[in-house]
Amino acid sequence: MSCRACSDRTGVTSGTARVGAMGGPSATASAALSELDGYRSELTGYCYRMLGSPFDAEDAVQDTYFRAWRGLDRFEGRAALRSWLYRIATNVCLDMLQARKRRARPMDLGPSEEPVMENLRTPDVPWLEPIPDPAELAVEHETIRLAFVAALQHLPPRQRAVLILCEVLRWQASEVAELLDTSVASVNSALQRARSTLAQADTGSAFTTAQVDRELLERYVAAFEAYDIDALTSLIREDATQSMPPFDMWLAGRDDVLAWWFGPGIGCKGSRVIPVGTANGAPAFGQYKPSPEGGYEPWALQVIELKGDRVAEFTFFLDTERLFPLFGLPLRLDS
Repeated sequence: MSCRACSDRTGVTSGTARVGAMGGPSATASAALSELDGYRSELTGYCYRMLGSPFDAEDAVQDTYFRAWRGLDRFEGRAALRSWLYRIATNVCLDMLQARKRRARPMDLGPSEEPVMENLRTPDVPWLEPIPDPAELAVEHETIRLAFVAALQHLPPRQRAVLILCEVLRWQASEVAELLDTSVASVNSALQRARSTLAQADTGSAFTTAQVDRELLERYVAAFEAYDIDALTSLIREDATQSMPPFDMWLAGRDDVLAWWFGPGIGCKGSRVIPVGTANGAPAFGQYKPSPEGGYEPWALQVIELKGDRVAEFTFFLDTERLFPLFGLPLRLDS
């Protein structure tokens, strides 16, 4: 899958310049060079699942391409180009994960809490971040969803790589063994342990991520912008949840969600909500709150999960300075 922030920041042309500056690739490498950029989208999706951040994924893909360009003169065959790139990307991700804590969602840190201001805390936690879905509909929705990617972060890095390569990308165990310089038996053992860990995690597989009811989303936008409690009540499941990274507080149940919206969160009344397609296979919106100076200021990137004909989960990502440009959203709206 693609990440809009990654588009064309380091293309084949710049790669050619780098390789040329080092003395030039071989004829085989030159042929392979023209194919490299065709794998950028899927490599970004792979690195995102490994790292849990579109920005870290972008860095990993950039590093992967730089290493690939630097080593093109030693590349020995176009048939293995994809495997070769994945080997490099995997090593880049494993290196990055050595020095980093796993990314989490508020639900990973403890039970739900009461919807009161006193429960708002911002611990020093690297939060899971959303990624825009590509324009093409080639996303494996269930394997890019926030809950699934969060569950992946509980796996040791090499198990994580094995599971993504085998279960998401459908590689054969023998191919993964070759990529990781290990045995097929070791790959199968790691895959079994990874599956066992994920089976114990709540990945929310019952959520609807395809064939979304556009009329339902339009009704949600209208109800939220009107801050109509009756309309919102009819659209939200009784067992809905809400989280707001970087706060670790999360809410369980429609009553608590609405108690927050019409209590401590009343400042969201009068917001504008701008659809931005999908993130992690789910509908996404840019939310702008009324500004005291006039117009509207960014407040949250909303990612909502649907179950049946109701909203089952709200994630309000509040790091708008980083996320809004990623989703093509302006940092201010006029009146």
